[in-house]
Amino acid sequence: MTSVAIIGPGAIGGTIATWLAQDRRVEMTVAARTTFDRLEVDTPDGMIGATPLVLTDPAAGTPMNWVLVATKAYDSNSAARWFDTLCGPMTRLAVLQNGVEHVERFSPPFPADRLVPVMIDCPAERIGPGRIHQRGPVHMVVPAGGPGEAFRDLFSATPLDIQLTDDFRTAVWKKLCLNSAGAVSVVLLKPAGIVHHEGVAALMREIVRECVAVGRAEGARLDDSIVDSVIERSRKSPRDSVNSMHADRLAGRPMEIDARNGVIVRLGRKHGIATPMNALMVALLEAAHDQSYESGR
Repeated sequence: MTSVAIIGPGAIGGTIATWLAQDRRVEMTVAARTTFDRLEVDTPDGMIGATPLVLTDPAAGTPMNWVLVATKAYDSNSAARWFDTLCGPMTRLAVLQNGVEHVERFSPPFPADRLVPVMIDCPAERIGPGRIHQRGPVHMVVPAGGPGEAFRDLFSATPLDIQLTDDFRTAVWKKLCLNSAGAVSVVLLKPAGIVHHEGVAALMREIVRECVAVGRAEGARLDDSIVDSVIERSRKSPRDSVNSMHADRLAGRPMEIDARNGVIVRLGRKHGIATPMNALMVALLEAAHDQSYESGR
């Protein structure tokens, strides 16, 4: 048996946990804030379910072969609280998060040679505790090499697509190009269909162009064509779909502002690259989240 713990059973973590639990060779544990009875995922091919062991107290954990972090990027410190009990000297850690700083968030405290950064594209929405709607296929990209190959092997009994790459940096920056553009929907509180508005599409293009410029400065290989491909992909997505940051804002939760747009501004500043459209998105989203001005504080 392979023991796996997933920290953060939200849309992504819950989807991954449920698919892995379909493999009888996997012993699944979920680390969550609150308990729930069952995981159910409505996939494009039908409903699947699982009844993993659910832990809510880090002290109750035991060392695992694999620990997968699927929390939001801003929740990384909370996720790390589980490491003392879930991680032993041979445990491998996979980071399934947004942004381009997977390794930086967890190394230290986690040894870099047992840490697998994962670019994940998982179109899923959490509709309740343990209940998830998976809208499309799941794709993941990991660095080539032993740890990445072991991660791919972990999913050998699932239909999930895991690719190895010698250029992980480019893979995560390509994903960031897509995620950064999604900030416009969050600001406007409009689903994906808003990209069909030409003015919105033009704004998204500028956001992505800034991301491309900063990504290139960071060493990613990004073609100019990615700008149009982001818009085209957005236009092909279901008009009523919402990205994860949009869902967080609607629910009154913190948002991954820094991981999706703030990082472009921060690294742009480091390289002397102007990023006014991403800075605008960050300012508007931070203001939307900050309610202190309403009470005069």
